Amino acid sequence: MSEPRVRIEVAAHEPRDVGERFIWGMVGVCLAGLVACALIVVGMYPKIASDRIITLPLPVYPTPRLQTHPAADARAFRERQLRQLNGSGWIDRPHGIAHIPITTAMQQLADEGIAGWPAP
Repeated sequence: MSEPRVRIEVAAHEPRDVGERFIWGMVGVCLAGLVACALIVVGMYPKIASDRIITLPLPVYPTPRLQTHPAADARAFRERQLRQLNGSGWIDRPHGIAHIPITTAMQQLADEGIAGWPAP
């Protein structure tokens, strides 16, 4: 079976398309907007060109101090924190401020309560 031949019209310019003049006009509008934005930025920051000038001699910054043994440092930090948390000692002896072990502090708080705290 052969299919009937269909005649295809010759392709032609669509008169309802956007014209070349409009496209070039929009390119011009975009370029003008870009130039306007650049001028606004230069107006807002007038010293933008002089900020790029680097004066000699350059500043010398100290090198960063890196940890040589991070795991050991973390372990020592944790031990110090636990020793303070579970130990007792003076914070400010002249003013009578001391720290006590956390378990003792929690027990005292449970026994005495907090002054001015609403009762359950």
